[in-house]
Amino acid sequence: MEPHYLWIKALHIIAVIAWMAGMLYLPRLFVYHVGAAKGSELSERLKVMERRLMRAIINPAMIVAVALGVVLLFVSPFIDWSDGWIYAKLVFIAILTAIHGLLSRHRRDFEHDRNTKSERYFRVLNEAPAVLMVGIVIFVVVKPF
Repeated sequence: MEPHYLWIKALHIIAVIAWMAGMLYLPRLFVYHVGAAKGSELSERLKVMERRLMRAIINPAMIVAVALGVVLLFVSPFIDWSDGWIYAKLVFIAILTAIHGLLSRHRRDFEHDRNTKSERYFRVLNEAPAVLMVGIVIFVVVKPF
C-alpha cells in the first residue's frame, strides 16, 4: 500500500472528525440561541460563536473532508464500484452536505435576528448528522452490500 494513500486517509479522517464535531455542536448552540432575547448579551455572544464555528471549523473541515474523500475514491485499492455500499455512503454524504447548507442558512437567520424555528426543531435537527455518521461508518467498515 502506498504511503501517500495512508496520509490522505489519515487527513481525511481528521477532517471528518472536525466536520462532525461542528455539525453536532452548531445545532446545540441554536437550541440555546432560540431562548436568548434578541439583542441580549447572550444572543450576541452566540452569534459570534456560531459564526466562528462555521467559518473556522465546519466549512474548512467539510472542504478538506470532501476533497480528500474524492481523492480516496480514485486511489483506494478497497473500492469495488460494483458494491452498493459506496453509493449508499455517497448518498448519505450528499444529505449531510445539504444539512450543512441548512445549518449555514439558519446561522445567517440568527445573525440577522430572523430565526423562526423552535427549540424542538433544532433538537431534532441536532440528531440528523449523528444518524448519518453512524450509517456512513457502517457502510465503510461493514460494507453490508
